[in-house]
Amino acid sequence: MTDNDIVTENAAIAREYKELLKISYRTLSSKDKKLIRKAFEVAVDAHSNQRRKSGEAYVFHPITVAKIVASEIGLDANSIAAALLHDVVEDCPRYTIDDIQQLFGETVARIVNGLTKISNIKKDLDVSIQAENFRKMLLTLHDDIRVIIIKIADRLHNMQTIHSMSEDKQLKIASETLYIYAPLAHKIGLYNIKTELEDLALKYTEPEIYNGILSKLEESKEEQDIYIKDISKVLTKALNKEKLKYEIKGRPKSIFSIRRKIRNQGVSFDEVYDKFAVRIIYKSELKDEKFLAWKIYSIVTDHFRPNPIRLRDWIAAPKSTGYEALHITVMGPKGRWIEVQIRSERMNEIAEKGYAAHYKYKEGGKDQDENLESWIGKLQEVIENPDSNAVEFVEQFKLNLYAKEIFVFTPNGDLKSLPKDATPLDFSFSIHTEIGMKTRGAKVNGKLVPLNHILQSGDQVDIITSENAKPTANWLDYVTTTRAKSKIKSSLKEEKKTIAEDGKEILRRKLKQLKISLNEKSVNELVNYFNLNTSLDLFYRVGISSIDNKMLKSFAASRSNALVSFIKNKISRNKSLKKESVEKDEITSKYDMLVFGKEEEKLNYRLSSCCNPIPGDMVFGFLSIKEGIKIHKKICPNALSLQSNYAYRVMSAKWIDSSQEVFRAIVKLTGIDRLGLVNSITKVVSENMNVNIKSIKFDTDSGVFNGEITVEVNNNNFVEKLMERLQKINGIEKVFRV
Repeated sequence: MTDNDIVTENAAIAREYKELLKISYRTLSSKDKKLIRKAFEVAVDAHSNQRRKSGEAYVFHPITVAKIVASEIGLDANSIAAALLHDVVEDCPRYTIDDIQQLFGETVARIVNGLTKISNIKKDLDVSIQAENFRKMLLTLHDDIRVIIIKIADRLHNMQTIHSMSEDKQLKIASETLYIYAPLAHKIGLYNIKTELEDLALKYTEPEIYNGILSKLEESKEEQDIYIKDISKVLTKALNKEKLKYEIKGRPKSIFSIRRKIRNQGVSFDEVYDKFAVRIIYKSELKDEKFLAWKIYSIVTDHFRPNPIRLRDWIAAPKSTGYEALHITVMGPKGRWIEVQIRSERMNEIAEKGYAAHYKYKEGGKDQDENLESWIGKLQEVIENPDSNAVEFVEQFKLNLYAKEIFVFTPNGDLKSLPKDATPLDFSFSIHTEIGMKTRGAKVNGKLVPLNHILQSGDQVDIITSENAKPTANWLDYVTTTRAKSKIKSSLKEEKKTIAEDGKEILRRKLKQLKISLNEKSVNELVNYFNLNTSLDLFYRVGISSIDNKMLKSFAASRSNALVSFIKNKISRNKSLKKESVEKDEITSKYDMLVFGKEEEKLNYRLSSCCNPIPGDMVFGFLSIKEGIKIHKKICPNALSLQSNYAYRVMSAKWIDSSQEVFRAIVKLTGIDRLGLVNSITKVVSENMNVNIKSIKFDTDSGVFNGEITVEVNNNNFVEKLMERLQKINGIEKVFRV
């Protein structure tokens, strides 16, 4: 770099710092500004010789993360300082955590230490590195939730600058973002950041879909702006008449949420009816908020007809993230549905800033918000469970993050929040672990129900306990929450250990009668003989008598002929491997049109059954441990988990020619029944398209039909052409591929 370049860059860094102080959500005292200034100077010094992949000075990254923390999330001066310093200890050996504590105090040091711990992950090949990374990151919740919030801000800036990375890293980072960071941001209440993370991630995981929706949104933007303006005119006139102080904003639905709706509901872009919403943000004293929200609701529904099943009241029962608002869907002009969100200024701040808007930090992280403290406490119990597998934990945690909420009452009338599809067992464990462990039965609304009964919002739940009750293996099928599953598994494992200890002594006595010593060698032989995984399984089965005297005598007899058995097993295994090899050859000889990597290599593979890819689909390869390369669609339900947790096993793949092969595809149809409709459909499929029908099924109910056709096709293009022609048949409403 020339001297002029250095001067220009330093001026840009100084401008960014001044901007940081200006945009802070909180009012900064002179003491705060001194703290931030000192952190800025340390960050500039520590990163002075570092550059990002894009070529810019590395220090721009921590400054931008600090700006997100200060403005978009609205955290305090300690958090802004920690954001500036978040990579210092990791990247610069001249600074230690002790140095940070001396310079900036205990709070900043604790947050920076938490962020540094997340980065210093041991690479253990036996488990998913990334899952363990997430687990350790979530462990920092116990120290200070600001660690997670700054990590989310860090990820947001990484996603904003991901274009300078290689394609494989883009896919890995974007998949990780959708897999854990976006749902985490949602759980903490950072809805704006969650939306941006989802859209940016979609841009790199499914670029064609992202760009297609984006271009359609841009094409219809002018029309939508006029539409929102027309609605706003009507509402403004009515609200002014009541002398309310308010602001009306129009907002488009995020690209990711449009894509999710298209996929989940099997509709086209044009059929997504609520692609944008109107938000009314009103000024109010805290005591009048609820009254004014329903007054505005009344005004809106006086002018636009509401959809009664689309009313969401999160003022009476706020979400566990603290989100409060009234959501209504109304029929706007030209017969189009539009969502109207009603929030006070306070509610809007909570929606945009998350917990930072109502969770004031004191030194040492005291005075925590009750909901937040409860959530962290429950989460911590699960995280610290030593029996929890990292990948399983992350999957369960992610499910709980995405779960919709229901609200149920205790016998005393207290309101409890649970995930959708929760059961009385989930409820009992949410009250207290001991109550969960001793659950014998449950009453819902005064009636006795099974423990796997699905609770609904508004239910009143009463748990019946007994000192003699204890968890059984079936209970794992009765619960949905991570907390309950974790506690039940721990209990079952402890019981298994107790039985196994007794079983070991029983086995020792029985083997002695057979003149066999209980030692490591004999235990390993028994484990292999009975096809078990561990010695614990062996001792447990002896303890519950599923391995009896007769079976042990058979084992003793087999030992005398061990060599013969070994040879037979070897021959049998070779035959099995040969058979498997033949099966693989059959599969790969049929589907040899797929190539892998930049070199376009032809490799053996299997098509995964979870998404049934066919030629023409966007796919990737995944190197499994037992079955070699498995092919998944990029939109496979398991794609995000595989690409995020096991990125090092993911291979790029594409179809290069499929004209000679035949594959099965399933097409579903819905519409209005009429005479001769089935004949029209089969004619289009078999005559016009020259496609072989393998099966066809139609159901009719009150004039509406649902159909499913399984066809044999050469590639994806045939399926798309077939669907286009079926869509044109009179009476057909929707056509989509399973």
